[in-house]
Amino acid sequence: MAGIKDVARAAGVSVATVSRALSGRGNVSPSALAAVQQAAHDLGYVVSSTASGLASGRTRNIGVLVPVINHWFYASVLEGICTALMREGYDTTLYQLTKDPDQRHQIFSDFLQRQRVDAVIAVNLELSEAELVALHALDKPLVGVGGPLPGVPTLQVDDEAVSALGTAHLLSLGHTRVGYIGGSSETDVDFRVPSHRRIGYEHALAEAGIKLDEALCVSADFTMAQGYSVAKQLLGNPAARPTAIFAASDEMAIGAILAARDLGLQLPRDLSVVGVDDHDLAEFFGLTTIRQLPHEQGELAVAMLLRAIRKEEPAQAHTLGHELVVRSSTSRPPADH
Repeated sequence: MAGIKDVARAAGVSVATVSRALSGRGNVSPSALAAVQQAAHDLGYVVSSTASGLASGRTRNIGVLVPVINHWFYASVLEGICTALMREGYDTTLYQLTKDPDQRHQIFSDFLQRQRVDAVIAVNLELSEAELVALHALDKPLVGVGGPLPGVPTLQVDDEAVSALGTAHLLSLGHTRVGYIGGSSETDVDFRVPSHRRIGYEHALAEAGIKLDEALCVSADFTMAQGYSVAKQLLGNPAARPTAIFAASDEMAIGAILAARDLGLQLPRDLSVVGVDDHDLAEFFGLTTIRQLPHEQGELAVAMLLRAIRKEEPAQAHTLGHELVVRSSTSRPPADH
């Protein structure tokens, strides 16, 4: 395997020039840079990340903490993060924080402390005080997606505003019996999106002068399967069912649409449904939703983090926009309601 000296010899430059040219650190003339790149290509030389890390004090590896990885939103954020990091020549190390206290302790006291990451991105996490202390003790750039995490600059969507907008859309159409499918107490342990979206739903009802009916509020785990299951119970009683449903995620909203169809209901004549995310399947189901672009959230988090790593500017919190996308799953309620 060719080494850096072989590249220097082939390019007719010094080893130091090869190092500067391939690391991007230091001034190298255009002709020398071209000669080094051509020689490295011809010889199949790849810069050693270990050697580069020893020289720069960096690993070119970013740690990413997530509560779950099998939900569409998290997979989309991770895709955005990994795509952006790969483009910049960084590796990604993924840590899933389960509810197991021993596993969580090991991540914060062992894995992250090995100094194998240059920075950390935390996605929609609810951390204990001890975990936050351990995270800050790394003394490395930190960025959050969702949250917020105390002391960590975060990219976040206003989840209360998101659910208030989706609920208000249904109310503006004339619906007064608006059901809610949100997160369970279990899903709220690791990230507070469920509770914030419930608050926004309640605020929209209060603004419209409609009293909250707990019988119209059910909990699920942000999956299509549980959205289907709880929606079937919510819609099962013709005398008491809602004319509209706001679901805290598109996956649960799609589950509700499938449950309604199985019960013989037609959308939007008999039921209107709104979700959150603009999932890949949302357009296929004609789902009205609140778009929040998770892939772009991941890319933006990386851009913010890399600026901090390069000391170009300190990371700062940002509130991201969201947008109501109206499709065929919503309309005015039936005349007899």
